[in-house]
Amino acid sequence: MQSETTVPPETMLPERSKQVARALRAAEVAGEIREMPGSTRTAADAATALGCETGAIASSLVFLSDEHPVLVLTSGRHRVDTDKLAESLEWPPLERAKPERVRQATGQSIGGVAPLGHPAALTTIVDSALADYPCVWAAGGTPRTLFPTTHDELVRITGGYSLPVAEE
Repeated sequence: MQSETTVPPETMLPERSKQVARALRAAEVAGEIREMPGSTRTAADAATALGCETGAIASSLVFLSDEHPVLVLTSGRHRVDTDKLAESLEWPPLERAKPERVRQATGQSIGGVAPLGHPAALTTIVDSALADYPCVWAAGGTPRTLFPTTHDELVRITGGYSLPVAEE
């Protein structure tokens, strides 16, 4: 497990994480952003750094449905079944957003996309499998920052929909 630093949101965090910290406070989230010494860009990296199961990592993936960005917060143990998800929502097909489109939609880069703190609210799907974990970890705006939360809190703070996003 990597050593971590918990710092007050307005001090030493990267600017993107400060924005996320402000959004978390406004949403009345108790968990604070933690900056890790190494990358937590992938679910496996984050799980190793935190000493938790990969499934407890809420991986943030941005897709486009008819050019509209959709944020999918999936358990790190899953690969999103985009066909099944689009079909269950009765949406046009989902395509993975390119890095520049992710940054445009979220203000954050791939590997650090937080569930909130974006320029505008995004339609969000929260993987129902995240409910299997009493604590899940989501990105804090950069590839080295994370915060603890829960499935239900992710649904609440994003105004999202809890759905299965992959076959078990």
